[in-house]
Amino acid sequence: MQTRLQAITRQRSIRMMALMPVVIASALVIAGCGDKSKHEGKASQAAARVNGEEITVHQINQLLESRPGLKPEQADTASRQALEGLIDQQLALAKAEDQKLDRDPQIVALLDSTRRSILARAYIEKASAAGAGTPSSDEIRKYFDSKPALFTNRKVYALQEFTVPASPEQTKDLMEKLKATKTPAAFVEVMKASGIKFGVNQSQQAAESLPLGIIEPLSKVDIGEALYVTAKDGFKALLVVDAKNQPVTFDQAKPAIEHFLTVERRREFAQKELKSLRAAAKVEYIGKFAEKAASGAEAASAPASAAAAEPATSGGLDSNTLNKGLSGLK
Repeated sequence: MQTRLQAITRQRSIRMMALMPVVIASALVIAGCGDKSKHEGKASQAAARVNGEEITVHQINQLLESRPGLKPEQADTASRQALEGLIDQQLALAKAEDQKLDRDPQIVALLDSTRRSILARAYIEKASAAGAGTPSSDEIRKYFDSKPALFTNRKVYALQEFTVPASPEQTKDLMEKLKATKTPAAFVEVMKASGIKFGVNQSQQAAESLPLGIIEPLSKVDIGEALYVTAKDGFKALLVVDAKNQPVTFDQAKPAIEHFLTVERRREFAQKELKSLRAAAKVEYIGKFAEKAASGAEAASAPASAAAAEPATSGGLDSNTLNKGLSGLK
């Protein structure tokens, strides 16, 4: 749903990146400070003054709200770091205003784009929160029961992820040999004997931190075996080195499931709302954009979740599946 302002040329891109801290500083000060008169008589809300300009506790709190995983014991350090960052921004903002950068056409366009994005997103988020509702206890229980690999049969895996660049013929031949192995050591020996250069990464991950599309199929893979993700230019193999059962009860999982389902409800509501707004609006495509406008609009409106394909019956996975994690169930 989000769009980004693209630079026309490389030099312009470099220039805009150089000016970005100033733009962000401007946006923060405009949003957080407002008119000076609003802060008169509210000295208790001031965290610092930079050449007479106030930086408020409210501004600091706004920055901290963007870090939802912040622990209570980290709050004091984080707030001080946020204040130092706001001081630097205010200093850069003052210089930007002295140089009249706020009148630069590119900066004006960027600020306008940022304003449009924030307002549009605020509307969608507010409408979704009001219209989507919350999942019922039965829905939460149903989700729990339908995902044993996430909960009742939850595992913590020691994995080795092999990235193998190969032709389709090499992929087919090597995967057949790898599937015949039964231990991690034998798997690695076959990889080395293939003569193909490969990358390997080791990690330890619980089921809920894995991409959503591979949780169930990976739960059926034995230690020493691998789950394969094929692509045109090779494949990935997730070798299970070890797997320990660490189940989660319904009471433990309930808050995370409720959060996840709420987010999903709001996402679906947002998609329907945008579809409804499009249906009620008069949208005219002009110039080159008039060509194949209908197909382009359909692609732009396609749900993001469509990119995550289900596992194929052959045991392979679409490569995009690796990019879809289960947010909210951590």
